[in-house]
Amino acid sequence: MAKKWVYMFSEGDMTMRNLLGGKGANLAEMTGIGLPVPQGFTITTEACTQYYEDGRKINDEIMGQTMEYVAKMEEINGKKFGDLKNPLLVSVRSGARASMPGMMDTILNLGLNDEVVAAMIAGNPDPAFERFVYDSYRRFIQMFSDVVMEVGKKYFEKLIDEMKAAKGVQYDVDLNAADLKKLAEQFKAEYKKQLGSDFPSDPVEQLKLAIEAVIRSWDNPRANVYRRDNDIPYSWGTAVNVMPMVFGNLNNESGTGVAFTRDPATGEKKLMGEFLKNAQGEDVVAGVRTPMPIAQMEQ
Repeated sequence: MAKKWVYMFSEGDMTMRNLLGGKGANLAEMTGIGLPVPQGFTITTEACTQYYEDGRKINDEIMGQTMEYVAKMEEINGKKFGDLKNPLLVSVRSGARASMPGMMDTILNLGLNDEVVAAMIAGNPDPAFERFVYDSYRRFIQMFSDVVMEVGKKYFEKLIDEMKAAKGVQYDVDLNAADLKKLAEQFKAEYKKQLGSDFPSDPVEQLKLAIEAVIRSWDNPRANVYRRDNDIPYSWGTAVNVMPMVFGNLNNESGTGVAFTRDPATGEKKLMGEFLKNAQGEDVVAGVRTPMPIAQMEQ
């Protein structure tokens, strides 16, 4: 019988932390108690170990099971990967069994290409929606280029800074749909200039490359130093979580943030957290905008 490398969130629980990683086990546990978790799947820590044993490549069996689970995810969510009518966009995230905050990589908005972008906008001609689609696209190109293809962020940040200076604005959120569309084109041109090839448009190829990048990030210098300092064995590996995107950058009614059931500084039992309106997770992590305390949300 073939080894099982991939689990839907609905198939796991907290006892499987070593196999599913902390994030995968928690997503499974939250699914089990009925929280509204966007339903995706986890590629196990054993697949990460196998990747390194196979000379740093994903073998056909693991990739085959991954694509089977993409089909299951499509069915549950009623959307299709790379589809022009109802596209499924995903995030690809790491998740080791020990917490390693900020050490490994994430790719958001995966599944976008020129055709999907055009189809999404055609289906919803609202200018605010068009802005959201191009905002997601330029974020994806930058993140994929940086994390997966190792083209430095600085090239893209320079283009953003030039755009903001030309428009006389301070924040990314002040750029309109036309600006973001132009940025997406500039980003693709920068990608080609740095790597000599076009930005990959096939969502399946994007996904395979992103999964490899997340597994590779287990062995990046940041992660290796953190593991050494915290006595985390190299042999543990990381799991990879693939799940449908939920968009915090859709409009001012959406957002992103973090929340705790305790005060992280004192341990006091109270809701703590911070959030940003009209943003995605990396905006909080990268510190490009200052988040607001969660107590302000009621206002």
